[in-house]
Amino acid sequence: MARIAVIEDDPPTSGQLAGWIRAAHPAAQIEQFFSRDEAEAALARQAWDVVVLDIELGRERHAGVALINAINKQGRGTPVLVVSAMPAAIYRSIMKALDAWDYLQKTTFEEADFVETFLEILRVARERRAQQPAPAQPAAAELSLDPLWQRTPTWRGERINLPLTAQRILATLYQRRGQVVGYDELFEVVKSGRNRDNVRKHVSTIRDAFREVDPAFEGIENVPMRGFRWVDAATARRP
Repeated sequence: MARIAVIEDDPPTSGQLAGWIRAAHPAAQIEQFFSRDEAEAALARQAWDVVVLDIELGRERHAGVALINAINKQGRGTPVLVVSAMPAAIYRSIMKALDAWDYLQKTTFEEADFVETFLEILRVARERRAQQPAPAQPAAAELSLDPLWQRTPTWRGERINLPLTAQRILATLYQRRGQVVGYDELFEVVKSGRNRDNVRKHVSTIRDAFREVDPAFEGIENVPMRGFRWVDAATARRP
């Protein structure tokens, strides 16, 4: 069953979009949200197959942009169809740059245009998920972290000596293992020196500490211009 989120602050428009989706895909489970706050909560609470959203929500002219950024940070690849009154000539390229799948300008399209676009997005999204290999299961027992920061981490039973900030960065990378963690996200766990050079120094400290107990450790991957990613043991091993 497809789960569809319709995020639109105008109730008649929201009802119309939900009705079109329901008529085209009767099995879909559709939920409607009318403000940025309730939309953000819903997006964080569960995964969605497609999100249909407006850019303006209430008095927030670019609330939809913030929601797209939040969706992108989740790393789920959730497709977003933007339906807005903003001029398409200006905003279509902006939305594409934000990885929205398509942009429809209100009053310039008919029901058939919306339905065709929506069904194509849903079809392609499902095909992409079906083609993706199952993610490798991380070796959860290899790395042990103390959520209270009272004990040092251990790697394959060996203690890893790290300062507290480096432990926080390590925990952030491990919690998002397999995904790129951007510099902006890592700045949030660095108490001082919130710049890229400082983050890179902390990551270097983490790598050195791991290699003291495991010389072949390559579990933290540098993603140029973006940040870092924790990779599983099989991928991380050198050939």
